[in-house]
Amino acid sequence: MVLEIIDVDTVCGRCGKKGIVTDSVTGERYCGKCGYVVSDTVQDSGPEWRAFAKEGGSTDPTRTGAPTSLAMHDRGLATVINPINRDSSGKPLTSTMKNTVERLRTWDSRSKVNVSADKNLRQALNELSRLKDKLSLSSSIVEKAAYLYRKALEKGLVKGRSISTIIAASLYAACRDTETPRTLKDIADAGNLKKKDIAKNYRLLHQELGLKMPVVNPIQCIARIASILGITEKTKRYAVKVLKVAQAHKESAGKDPMGLAASALYLACVKNCEDMTQRDIAEAANVTEVTIRNRYKSLKLDQKIDCETRDKKSKDVVT
Repeated sequence: MVLEIIDVDTVCGRCGKKGIVTDSVTGERYCGKCGYVVSDTVQDSGPEWRAFAKEGGSTDPTRTGAPTSLAMHDRGLATVINPINRDSSGKPLTSTMKNTVERLRTWDSRSKVNVSADKNLRQALNELSRLKDKLSLSSSIVEKAAYLYRKALEKGLVKGRSISTIIAASLYAACRDTETPRTLKDIADAGNLKKKDIAKNYRLLHQELGLKMPVVNPIQCIARIASILGITEKTKRYAVKVLKVAQAHKESAGKDPMGLAASALYLACVKNCEDMTQRDIAEAANVTEVTIRNRYKSLKLDQKIDCETRDKKSKDVVT
C-alpha cells in the first residue's frame, strides 16, 4: 500500500494548481491534477540522530540505530538483507533477481556462524534469553551475565564444559553482583540443570575472573518468602526489624541469608500470632526446618537482649 501525503500549499510549476502528492515508497513528488513529477527523491527533514535514555533520566543523542547489546551474539551490529523483494525505488524484483537475492540471503546467514566461538556464543545467549523469561530478570542483569560469559569464553573456560552450566553460573554471578534474590536452586530449576554443576562453575568463574561479590542482605529475601506464603505486611515489617537487630549484634555474619530471613519471618509470625508452621516457611525459602530452629534461637536471644538494653536505657533516663 502506497502512503500519500498531500501538500496543498505547494503550486505545480506546469499547471499552476495546488495539490502536490508525495509518494513515501518511491520518494516521488508529483502534481495531483496533471501528474507532473516535481522531484523523484525526497530528503528526510528530520534529525539525523535518535535519542536513547540514559541512567539518571538524561538522553544520549546518537547517529546510529538501536543501541548495542552484549546479550546479542553480534551486539546488534549485523547486516540484514531486507526480506521484502523490492528494489530501492519500490518496484518488485524480477524472478531471476529474486533467486539471486535469496541465494545472497542464504550465504549471508551462513557466513555469520562460520566460527566455532560465534556458534558457542549464539547458543549460550539463546539459553540466557530463555532463563531471563523464566526467572523474570531485568535487562541489566542479562547484560552483566552476557559480559561475564564473554570473559569466560575469551579465557577458554568454556572449553570442555557444558555451555548451559557456564551461562547459568554467569547468570547467578550477575544476580549476586546486582543483589537480586535468586538462589542456585531457582536457576537450576529454570535451566533443568544440577545445582552442584552450577555451583562448581560459579566457583570457577569467581576464581579465574577475580570476581568480588557483595554480601547478600537477608532483608531482601523477606519479601519473596512472604509473597509466596501470603504473610501480612505487619509481620514482614517486624521480621525486617528483627534482622536489623541481628545485624547490629553481628549475628548475621557468615549465615545463609535465606535461612536468616526464614527464621526472622517465623519469629515474626509467632510474635503476631500468625498461623504459619516451620515446614511451610522452610519449603517457601528452600531451607531445612533444622536451620530455622537454630537461627530462631539466636534471633530470639538477640531480641531479648535488645529489649533489655532498651528498657535499661529508658529507666536511666527516667531516674
